[in-house]
Amino acid sequence: MPLEELRTLLARHAGPGWTTAIDGVLISKVDRPDPPAPSMTGMVLAVIAQGAKRLALGDRVYAYGPGQFLVASVDLPVTGQFTQAAPEQPALGFGLTLDPSAVAELLLQAGPGDTPRTGAGAPSAIAVSDAPPALLDAVVRLLRLLDEPRDRAVLAPLIKREILWRLITSEQGATVRQLGLADSSLSHVSRAVRWIRENYAQPFRVEDVARMSGMSASAFYRNFQAVTAMSPIQFQKQIRLQEARLLLATHPGDVTGVGQRVGYDNPSQFSREYRRQFGAPPSRDAARLREAVRAPVGVLP
Repeated sequence: MPLEELRTLLARHAGPGWTTAIDGVLISKVDRPDPPAPSMTGMVLAVIAQGAKRLALGDRVYAYGPGQFLVASVDLPVTGQFTQAAPEQPALGFGLTLDPSAVAELLLQAGPGDTPRTGAGAPSAIAVSDAPPALLDAVVRLLRLLDEPRDRAVLAPLIKREILWRLITSEQGATVRQLGLADSSLSHVSRAVRWIRENYAQPFRVEDVARMSGMSASAFYRNFQAVTAMSPIQFQKQIRLQEARLLLATHPGDVTGVGQRVGYDNPSQFSREYRRQFGAPPSRDAARLREAVRAPVGVLP
């Protein structure tokens, strides 16, 4: 069975980091459940072979387990938690970074009617489904190349394209297809997401970001909420607080300075929102971060 072989390949090739000899292919192996922790998704396909994971994006929760896949088409702030992992049965996962230009190329090559119609509006940036047998089979064949270095350079790009095609034509294909459409609602929202991430410390007007993204304010707000499960201001707050947590890990004694650096003029507001997000005030959470080294928690299991 593909899932059984997938577990074997992942367990054999899992290393201390997530990277592998095939560019863009990631393998995770986690032997204990973790408390919920924030991270960024990246644009990625994640397939779980063993164990289980839960992600929260705004008010949406995504849970996925063995034989299921999650696809993330926008780099978004999420809170992730391994819910099933143990030393005797670790969580094992496969990841593949998604390239919008490769998606666009496949869409151009596809014949009329080869892909399902995309519905109106922007799909959610994250979706979960059972993995079709053809997708699992392609993932297994790609991982076999880790044992076949002579064939890797020629065959890996071909199998990656097959995996993308399986995603494009899958139940969650709308989320993936919009990655390759230059004028899709998702592409407009992605442009805004990128701008907010690069300018997270600066105040902004939603109308200005909507105009920069090429949408009316009402359409922009509606599509941004559909893709990210957050308003633009809520998204900015998530980015600010995650950046603040990273800074506090290296500057634990400068809570006020860190708050100002990420855009908070009011220290009390910074402390209040930080505690609401991470369950502890900045100074106490910084001490906790120094004591514990967390495993990566992106969308991979």
